[in-house]
Amino acid sequence: MADKKPEDVEVQLEVRKLQDYITEHFYKCSGKILNDLGKTYASGGEFTENIDKVAGSGTAVFVAKTVEIYCN
Repeated sequence: MADKKPEDVEVQLEVRKLQDYITEHFYKCSGKILNDLGKTYASGGEFTENIDKVAGSGTAVFVAKTVEIYCN
């Protein structure tokens, strides 16, 4: 989805799926928790490195931006 804009409806629906998945399988993922998680993805360090290694350079920052838009 990196070829799309973070605010595109299709991208935002994927963020909703992520939030629902976390809530269903791990813990109640409120908007605040999801937003903080998104910030963590792009904060550097292992989270950012691992996400970018698997999904391509810049993915962590892209996901963080999509989550920020979704939560606001």
